[in-house]
Amino acid sequence: MAQGSRPKDAEEYDATPYVPEGGGLKALREGAAGCHGCPLYREATQTVFGSGKASARVVLVGEQPGDQEDRQGTPFVGPAGGVLTRALGEAGIEPAQAYITNAVKHFKFEQALRGKRRIHKAPSLREISACKPWLAAELRLVAPEVVVALGATAGKSLFGSSFRVSEQRGVALPMPSLDGGGDGHGMLVATIHPSAVLRADDAERAAAYAGLVSDLKVAAQLLQ
Repeated sequence: MAQGSRPKDAEEYDATPYVPEGGGLKALREGAAGCHGCPLYREATQTVFGSGKASARVVLVGEQPGDQEDRQGTPFVGPAGGVLTRALGEAGIEPAQAYITNAVKHFKFEQALRGKRRIHKAPSLREISACKPWLAAELRLVAPEVVVALGATAGKSLFGSSFRVSEQRGVALPMPSLDGGGDGHGMLVATIHPSAVLRADDAERAAAYAGLVSDLKVAAQLLQ
């Protein structure tokens, strides 16, 4: 099957046929815009690809686009993005120097019973696996020194289904290979997703945010 063509089976969960073999991030972004590698594209407004420069030293990997990201076509522009930007600054990482993306490139949601609100739904392992070729291609082109996995979905995309943020957060780990091409490049640090700070109750929010900053400081030290 030619690169960029649609799979014969529309229900096939695999983005590989859509990933261009050559070109840079621009080519990847253009290819991802037409990705039908899993059914999530049907309800989403658009593909939300990564944002940043190919020369970035650190890549931040989140879960999937949220409501605002789906509408605007840019990752981490919603409330969780505000938390992340503030935490990065406190940790000593310049947000403008990072490449920011998600493990899954389409917004998965369910419609609220009343009104037009779209309620976030976590992507399945099958959907995470289907979208992994895009993340692998991004990391191959950027080749960052450090990757930060923001939350369980990002961790599972990078390390597999057995990954647990609660057990492996804030620790510098060797970056695994994502495409079977040998050892991965650089180091990986896992932490909670910024949205976890927003979901925490008032009594726990400060501690959740402090933990996020502390984990990001581990990544910052690796960049020194």
